[in-house]
Amino acid sequence: MARVRVKGPQDLGAAIVFIVIGIAGLVFGQDLAFGSSAKMGPGYFPTILSGLILALGTGLLIYSFIVDGPPIETVQVRPIALIVISILVFGYLLELLGLVVTAFLMTLVAAHARRKVNLRENIYLGIGLSVFSVLIFVRGLSQPLPVWWWAQ
Repeated sequence: MARVRVKGPQDLGAAIVFIVIGIAGLVFGQDLAFGSSAKMGPGYFPTILSGLILALGTGLLIYSFIVDGPPIETVQVRPIALIVISILVFGYLLELLGLVVTAFLMTLVAAHARRKVNLRENIYLGIGLSVFSVLIFVRGLSQPLPVWWWAQ
């Protein structure tokens, strides 16, 4: 009997994730009315999108058995932890300090996910991200976000 060998373990892992997400979307969206292309129901888009994700996962599953790929690397805890911490910092401090300071601090925390941190570079990046966030979200999209802690 011929042995089936996984040639692309990263692709196999991604395929499993896509297939699970696609199936979950189809299962959770089955109670919504589908409708038609001319008159779409609330389940039309989620069902089509879930089907496409499922098809992508199936294609990637087949691909993982055909084409050689890199092995699965060990999980790096530091980058994951610091990115999650930076998101929590943003969520917790936004109301207290405002968007400008919070975006700046979030950038500095997330920058430490890398091993070699250039503080000057990240200060400039934090300033740029703060300005960009205010311009896009507060000015451009009129989101009711506090810009500074005193302007609430």
